[in-house]
Amino acid sequence: MSQRRKWVGWLFVLPSTLHLLVFVVFPILFALYLSLHKWDVLKPAKPFIGLANYQHLWGDPLFWNALKNSAYYAVVSVPLGMAVALGIAILVHQKLRGVQLFRTLYYLPAVSSAVAISMLWTFIYLPENGLLAWGFKLLHLPALAEIDWLQDAFWAMPALVFMSVWTGLGPRMVLFLAGLAGIPTGLYEAAEVDGAGRWALFRHITLPLLLPTTSFILVTSSISAFQVFTPVYMMTKGGPLRHTDVVGYHIYNQAWRQFHMGLASAQSYVLFMIILVVTLIQFQVVNRRMKEYSLQ
Repeated sequence: MSQRRKWVGWLFVLPSTLHLLVFVVFPILFALYLSLHKWDVLKPAKPFIGLANYQHLWGDPLFWNALKNSAYYAVVSVPLGMAVALGIAILVHQKLRGVQLFRTLYYLPAVSSAVAISMLWTFIYLPENGLLAWGFKLLHLPALAEIDWLQDAFWAMPALVFMSVWTGLGPRMVLFLAGLAGIPTGLYEAAEVDGAGRWALFRHITLPLLLPTTSFILVTSSISAFQVFTPVYMMTKGGPLRHTDVVGYHIYNQAWRQFHMGLASAQSYVLFMIILVVTLIQFQVVNRRMKEYSLQ
């Protein structure tokens, strides 16, 4: 009977296991195989070239530019998005009438199509006729209303960063809300009796006890930031002058426009290693910080 139950259990997990093997494990291994070959879609010959694709990337200024843009996007958007989400979470954590409505409104972008959101923000950023330009005109700031935010070399990336703060607000806010709900109210009451102000409560109680939640949000947000693709594809096409050409979009161009699948696969593995190293560093920093709090 126990042996039969084991087989029944394996049958239940079989569909998920097959899905994982076919759509996750196999593509990862096949991409590694492609990265070691000169695999051009339009050419029948697929010679083995070893690490030549990786050596090419080392001296490719366009790939380094894409890495720089991805790093800029991640370094700016992740801390800013987390700070805004934490502030909103603290506000909607209050017991106020109608707060559930605000929580729902803040979460709406998370369940909306990324393509539709990108098209909406393209309209918002339009010069002269866009929603942002209309707001600047109301404020009697005509110079700002004339800026083409997505085609300006200086403002294109900040425009994408600002949009990412809005689109990522909902999931981060919900996670911070869960963390805030797990903090015992008695700690705040005891600290207030001792004379602690709002800033002291936030610094010495809220932030330390939110550290596990903050760590999770930091890691997941950083991974998403390095993999950003849809807004760039829909709004800027990597322009102007490659100022928004992030690694995800650069890999897409190599694979599906220039048909250099081997080179694109090598770029994907380099991006994977960068994300892995960044994640490990974040874990080390957070673990060290948690140990410091535990010793205080």
